[in-house]
This record gives sequence, C-alpha cells and structure tokens, in this order.
Amino acid sequence: MKINLTIDRFEGDQAVLVDSSDHTIIWPRTKLPEEFKEGQILVFDISSDGAETKSQEAAKDILNEILDIKE
Repeated sequence: MKINLTIDRFEGDQAVLVDSSDHTIIWPRTKLPEEFKEGQILVFDISSDGAETKSQEAAKDILNEILDIKE
C-alpha cells in the first residue's frame, strides 16, 4: 500500500503532512532530508515482511512516533 502525503508547511521542528482527504500528520522535521520543501509530495510504502510480531512492533513504534506518544 502506498500513501501520498504533501508537505503542507513547517511549524518549528515539525512538518505538517496532508493526504488527499485533508488528514494531517505531524512528522519530525529531522526525519526528512534537509532539501525537502513545502509542497513536495512524499510517498510512504507500507508493507508487511511476513514476520507478524516484528511488523506489529514496527507499526506500533511508527504510530507512537507519529502521535508523539512516549512509552
């Protein structure tokens, strides 16, 4: 599954990413290459490698980072 997100704007050290349905994701600016600019389209490729436990843990870690949840 591929998800296209556009860099809508930067707010301090955060990037505001928007999908085609206007859902927003706040992403750490440090996790993007420095040359990325507002308006640039990012493609996220989400897939499973078949190792259920590892992929569940990775998905949880990604969601925690996106939602800024500390464990």
